[in-house]
Order: sequence, then C-alpha cells, then structure tokens
Amino acid sequence: MTLVSDSTLDALHAAATGIFTGASNACSIASAFDRRLRFEGNTLHRVLPDGCGPDAIDLSRYRRIFVIALGKAANPMLEVLLDRMKRRQGLRGICCTNQPPHKRNWRFRYFEGGHPLPNDDSFAAARATLAMLRKAKKDTLVFFLISGGGSAMFDLPLDPQISLEDAIAFHRILLASGAPINEINILRKHFSAVKGGRLALAAPDAAKVSLLVPDVPLRTLDALSSGPTSPDHSTVADVRNLIEKYHLQDKFPASIQNFFDRADLPESPGNKSWLPPFFPKRSPQGSVASKSGGSVSSMSGEELAFHDSVFEILLSSHDMVENARALAEKAGYFVAIDNSCDDWDYADAARYLLGRFHALRAIHPRLCLISAGEVTVAMDRTPGAGGRNQQFVMECALELERHPGESLVVLSAGSDGIDGNTQVAGAIADPTTVARAHTFGFHLKAALAAFDACPMFMALGDAVVTGPTGQNLRDLRLLIADSTQPEQP
Repeated sequence: MTLVSDSTLDALHAAATGIFTGASNACSIASAFDRRLRFEGNTLHRVLPDGCGPDAIDLSRYRRIFVIALGKAANPMLEVLLDRMKRRQGLRGICCTNQPPHKRNWRFRYFEGGHPLPNDDSFAAARATLAMLRKAKKDTLVFFLISGGGSAMFDLPLDPQISLEDAIAFHRILLASGAPINEINILRKHFSAVKGGRLALAAPDAAKVSLLVPDVPLRTLDALSSGPTSPDHSTVADVRNLIEKYHLQDKFPASIQNFFDRADLPESPGNKSWLPPFFPKRSPQGSVASKSGGSVSSMSGEELAFHDSVFEILLSSHDMVENARALAEKAGYFVAIDNSCDDWDYADAARYLLGRFHALRAIHPRLCLISAGEVTVAMDRTPGAGGRNQQFVMECALELERHPGESLVVLSAGSDGIDGNTQVAGAIADPTTVARAHTFGFHLKAALAAFDACPMFMALGDAVVTGPTGQNLRDLRLLIADSTQPEQP
C-alpha cells in the first residue's frame, strides 16, 4: 500500500475545515432575516411559503413593543431586528446571552448568562423578563428572539427556595445523564419559571412573535431553549418516568428532590388534551383555527396565552447542511447526507457513520459524508476538558488507525464555536492521529474514559478553533475520503 503523504493529509484537513467554516459562515442571521421578513414603514411582512399565519403585522396598532432576546445568537438577532425595525417609540427589551454585545442600545438591559451551567445573570435576566412581561397588555407586541443555549443562560427555578448552587447541580447532572436533549428539556421545563411556555403565560394578553434559530431537531422545536413561548406537550408523568429511567432522583440536591417529589408538582402550560400545532393555521385575517374548533371565548387562560402567537424559523441545521453540500460538491466530492444518528450515544454514532463511510467510499473514492445533529455523552465522573464533538472524533480516531496509508479524515464541530467545557468547536482525526498522540504521551482510550480530549487535540494541532460564532445550529460532522489531493472548497 502506498503511504499517504503528510501534504495530502494536510490538504484533507484544510478541506474539511474549509467546508465546516464556509458552511457556518454562510448561515448569516441578517440574510436569513431578510429572506423571511421585511419591514415597510410600520408594517412587518412575512414571507410565507405555505400560507400559514398573517402575511403582515401592523406595528402601529401597538403602543408598546417589547423584545426579549435569549440564547447564543441573541446579540446578532437583536442587532438585525433593531436595524430593520425603524420604530423606537415604546420600544424596550432584555438581551441575555453568554457574550457581551458589540454595541449596546440604551433601551435594553443586557445580561451575560452562564453556559453550559446557569449563573447569577441567568437568574437576574429571567426575573427582569418576567417583570417586564407582566406589564404587557393588549396594546403590547412582544418579539421573542430565541436561539440555542437559553436553557442554561436564562433560568429561574419554579420553586423560589431552590438556590443557584442547587440549580447549577441540577443542570450539571442532566448534562451528564446521557439523555437526549429533548428529554433533558422536559425536566428543565417543569423545573423552571421561564420555560415550557411560561414566558407566553406571563403576557397572556399581548401579541407575540417568536423568531427562532433552533439547535434542536425541527420535529421538536418546543425543546429550543426549553420552549419558553410554546405550549408544552410533556407532562408531570413524563418527568417522573425520565427521573426513574436515568436514576436521577438520588443524584439531585435535596431541594431538587423535594421539588420533584411534590404530589402537586405543577404541569407546564398547555392543555394536554388540546394543543395547537406549533405553527397554527390562520386565516388571512390572522385568526387561529384550533384543533378543537372552539371560539376564542371558549378558550382557557392558558390557551389564550398562546392564541395570538406567530412562530418563524430564521435558520436551522438544514441550512448549514445545504451550504456544506454545495461547498463539497464544488470541491469535486460525491456528497452523501445521513442525519439518522441524531441524539445517539457518541460511540454508537461513530460506529454507524464509519460503517456507512467505508461502504460509500468503496464506490465513490472521492467522498464527503455529511451528518448534522448532536450526539450524547453519558459521564460517570467529573470530566476533563472536552465535549461531545471531540469525544466523537477520538472514538473515530481509534477506528481510523486500522486504515494506515489511506486518505481519510473525520471532523466534528459545533456551529456555535464551543464544544462542551472548552473554547474550541471540535476536532479532526485521520489514520495517523493515534500514533501522533502517543508521541506526545497521550493515550486515546484513557482520554476517552476521562472525557479529556481537548489537551490532546490542541497538542496535535487538530482542534477546530473558530471562536464564538454568534449562532447555534447544532453540530456538523464531515467524513472525507480522497485518493488524490482535494481542491480547496
């Protein structure tokens, strides 16, 4: 077998990095906003491919406009909205994210919430938001700008006796449980005063527009930042089943145990026997056609809180995948897309995708297999420095070692630029990774067991470093094979 040259592997590393960064950079919130929405004077027009929802919202009908921006993309989403919306009268708002803004608007209060664990600002932002929303009346329009990461950086326990320290422990235990994000967020919704529809409930009379940049599967949009403005389909029974399934009760602090043990544990907002679709069908006049066919006067208070609501997806992982596909095809790769391992355990996902990869490259020697979504990691100890993407790539590196001399790379990275508790987005591996790691004194199986991948990838120069991107569209995995030096994307 002819050994692959270092320059060929370097070119593959550059190709994978170029496709990832190019696909992420092409997901501009400003351009997505302009594709979906446009302001003409005091009128907001929506581009509606399927005829759902009112095609225009007249801002002059409202005396006050509140804007609540939360999540990793809160700053750019807020900046774009303010740039496009010229009206300033009655405008006030709150922005909670984990990065300071490039510029501040005096009409807004800014908070730097914690991620992946809440902090003092997480609680302060939630309290300030609830206080603002309680002032909203029928003459108020509320924009909710929601992106991934809000579950941690914007939180407040439903039980006021639960401390920040115990809330941090609650989030840490959930992240280490190995549960998929939609199950984790079911527990968060029932724990929190600002999740599972409770922000909508805090302003029941106001008109509400939720603009979304999801980091969750599109089939479970109510898991985005734990669904602060959407009616919740999950129940207290679901919560109790999940606590038992993942053996969580004894792991929680006493205050959390006592909260979930309550016989009167509150249900999250949303009539569990009648829930509107996430994107409710509306007539041209904007009235909701509910599943029950009931009139507004027959709706419960909770149903009314969600009645006059509009939801709009600005960007999703689908956009990032399509951008990656275009870049890979431009570089001459045969492209296959497989997102079926979303929410799988990282090791199971690695075995599955590598199996598909090897089968496909036998037919298509110049191949790029693209996979979007997130994998899970169940931790049984305090982790080192790492995250799910680096853990996945380390698992792949052990298998790639069995293909010496072949032109193969695997990249996995988060579109937000942050993987786990590190400041890198992810990592790249190839058939030489294990051997190179050994020369630096690293042993992959030990690092896997310790959840401590980042020091190794940094030492090898194989960490993917982008810095915070201001967006969060889930993770992207690229498995690339090439027997010739690839063109740059």
